[in-house]
This record gives sequence, C-alpha cells and structure tokens, in this order.
Amino acid sequence: MSILLNRNRKISIKSNEEIMALKKAGRVVGKLLYEIAEIIKPGISTYELEKFAEMFFEKEKAIPAFKNYKPNFSAKPFPAILCTSINDEVVHGIPSKKRILQEGDILKIDVGSIVDGWCGDSARTYPVGNISSDAKLLVEVTEKSLYAGIDQAVVGGHVSDIGAAVQRFVEAFGFSPVRELSGHGIGRNVHEEPCVPNFGNYGQGPKLLEGMTICIEPMINAGSYEVTLAKDGWTVTTKDKSLSAHFEHMVAITKDGPVILSSWGGDETG
Repeated sequence: MSILLNRNRKISIKSNEEIMALKKAGRVVGKLLYEIAEIIKPGISTYELEKFAEMFFEKEKAIPAFKNYKPNFSAKPFPAILCTSINDEVVHGIPSKKRILQEGDILKIDVGSIVDGWCGDSARTYPVGNISSDAKLLVEVTEKSLYAGIDQAVVGGHVSDIGAAVQRFVEAFGFSPVRELSGHGIGRNVHEEPCVPNFGNYGQGPKLLEGMTICIEPMINAGSYEVTLAKDGWTVTTKDKSLSAHFEHMVAITKDGPVILSSWGGDETG
C-alpha cells in the first residue's frame, strides 16, 4: 500500500533478528500473490479474489494488515484485505461483487500482512487473459523498473537514488511514474519513514543505512503522471484514464546489498 508524500518522522533501523521477523511477514504476502495468480481470469469478480485472500490468511494464521487500516492520509478505514485496481486504477481499489474481470484487463493486487507484530507488504500486476501489446509493455517495464530501483538500495546511497533509477528507466519508454504517491519504510507499522518516491535526482534525501527496511513500489502510468481520487475516498485513478501498472517488494538494506523480503519461490537478492 502506497502513501502520500508528506511525512517526517524518525527512520527505524532493524537488527538482523528483526529483519528475519519482517521476512516471515513478507513471505506471507509473496506466497499469496503467487497463489492467487491461478484464479485470475476473465469472469471472476474482485470480491472472489477477496474471499480467496480471507481463506489464505486463515490458513497461514496471519493477520491482514490493510483491512480496517486507517492511515492519517485517509478519512475512513480501508474495508478489505486486498487492494484490487483495474486498468486506469493506480492503487487502493476496493474489491466488489460488481467488478468482474474482463479479457484484456490488467489487475493490480496489493496486500499487507502482520505476523508476530511485524508487517509485510507487496504488490503485483496481472494480465487478465490476453492483453494488448501496449499493456504488456507497460507491465513488463514497470516490473523491470522495480528491480532498477532495488539495485540502488545500497548502504551509503540516498533514498532519491531509487526513485531516480525508476524514473529514468520508465521515461525511456514514454511512461510516467506517479508523483503524488510513494513507497515507504516498513516494520511494526505498514507505513514508516522514509518516503520512497519513484522520481527524483540522484544523491538527495536521507542516506540509506544498514538495517533500513523499505517498500519500493513503482506506480507507472502509460500517460501523464497525474492522478485523482475517486468518490470512495480510496481508489486512485489516472487523471487521463491511461493504463497504470504497479509492482512492490519489501527490501532490507544490508552490508551485502539489497535483500528482498517479500519474494516467494524466487531470487531474494536485488
């Protein structure tokens, strides 16, 4: 789950033991995003995906972090386990029986977990059936930009290096990183310092220190970077109705380089 750019609190440094605890929470969301792919197809509702997530969390004996979560940037709590955002919806879409997936849609799922008091947070974009070549390129570029950002998550760098790498990568394809929302620190709270924007210049902002844990989450629009908030108070859409894609990983800054904490069945280095 992304945050609005506008916060200024102390950055929390985690011990190795705390990073391992965060990894347990991260692997829960990574596993869910892996398993839910099997049921994403035309004709299924986002409500059915929500019910899948409900059963998954019960099986994993984990707590969904987003349901009833009320951050200071929202007027009301989020009502669901999953954020399910379709096509021009950037983030924070609310599952509904009325939202039926259609052939050619792109679906973004963002999910958070709490395990033993530590939080996990991750997101992926899924094709629904066969998607257009333009949509496929947007999804592929957005995912690759996530890893371009992760590569910059090294001790001694700056938070802005991450966003600069994301921005330069996606703009080379004519795409735009969302500017009003950002990634964030994570720990015992889903949203901690620092904010991790997806744009900017190298060498600015807080220094990246060993023991920092952050969520890097490119939100990339096919058109303008401008977004708008829907009447439900949560769903963020592109202002020009262009497609948007979203990927997110939790990452620990270590002396040996970035370590992904929210992977499932894949490489855990950046």
